[in-house]
Amino acid sequence: MENYIRSRVPWSTESSLKFKAEEVGIDFDDFIEGLKDGRSDAEMAEEYDVTEKLIYHLRDHFMRYGLGHVMGQD
Repeated sequence: MENYIRSRVPWSTESSLKFKAEEVGIDFDDFIEGLKDGRSDAEMAEEYDVTEKLIYHLRDHFMRYGLGHVMGQD
């Protein structure tokens, strides 16, 4: 009898960082550039006219899951 492993489609329970950034009106590429340059949450919050807490959560998402946040198994 032939055995095979079913391929599982990658899935995600959360939106990507790009979607989240765009949802709150932050240019994704500029946000990533800010992270790369080591800018503080306060600096980016002032630039994008959002709260530091929002920047903190976007930064945390990036540090935990990276850019795409796709989980799954193949």
